[in-house]
Amino acid sequence: MTDVSADADVRVICGPTAAGKSAVALWLAEREPTTIVSADSRQVYRGFDIGTAKPTVEERARVPHLGIDIAQPTERSSAAAWAEHASSWIEAARQEGREPLIVGGTGLYLRALFEGLFDEPPLDAASRRGLERVLATFDIHELRRWTLALDPDRGHLGRTQLLRAVEIALLTGRRMSELHRERPRPARWRARYLLVDPGPSLADRIAARLDRMLDNGWPREVQRLMTMVPASAPAWNATGYDILRREELGELSPEAARDAVLIQTRQYAKRQRTWFRHQLPQDVVTRLDPTVPTWQSEAAAWSEAVRATRGNAA
Repeated sequence: MTDVSADADVRVICGPTAAGKSAVALWLAEREPTTIVSADSRQVYRGFDIGTAKPTVEERARVPHLGIDIAQPTERSSAAAWAEHASSWIEAARQEGREPLIVGGTGLYLRALFEGLFDEPPLDAASRRGLERVLATFDIHELRRWTLALDPDRGHLGRTQLLRAVEIALLTGRRMSELHRERPRPARWRARYLLVDPGPSLADRIAARLDRMLDNGWPREVQRLMTMVPASAPAWNATGYDILRREELGELSPEAARDAVLIQTRQYAKRQRTWFRHQLPQDVVTRLDPTVPTWQSEAAAWSEAVRATRGNAA
């Protein structure tokens, strides 16, 4: 990790989907002036609300939120672009006398912000647009085959990252994984993680949240989006959305769609847990089970410890 001063420490609440990150974050945020910065690659898209578990209007009124609704559904979400925005949001929050609190489960966003980026070679705009049109027709299995051939180190990632790896490799002749190593841009901030995970109860929490989403109008949201957003838009890659779109097209029954979304979400949570277990520097991670009676005191103690670290450096 790049050496930065202790006053660069930033609180981060992370964990798998449906773990309870938002509830913990809101509780902490209301104890002192706070700006929540979403680190969720799905919540960036306008209109994709219920299925991405965006904070409600009421919750956003209670605490300022940034990083939500910042992209059109047809835009490609980039970890590098998010990290640039997040760095400016952290600065702005502190200038306003508020403490930033990063909240989300997209590991690549966190890595981009806290482990630095890389200086990207210039890409020809016309060639990039043409390549994007071709790659949009590939399913994730074909994209993965291309990535494994062009940049094997990135072959395990999700669709957006696979697209990016293929794009960089074909347009620059260099592997993105190599560019990260050879052309790093040092990180400005240092994370102090609160890893929220309820353990075995996560599977049931995922199912219960899914049923709430369906009851609260997720299928109607998908119906509306289908009239406005092309099927090739990156936003449809958010967990569950393409499955519900197939239900609306008559390809799946409501029961089959629910089961498929549940499986997909649990698989996503498993991948997140694996990432957090292997990719986070464990010396700056505090674990929290939000189902235990002491979770509030534990969360407050973690937050105070981060504050003390920054205070000692001042």
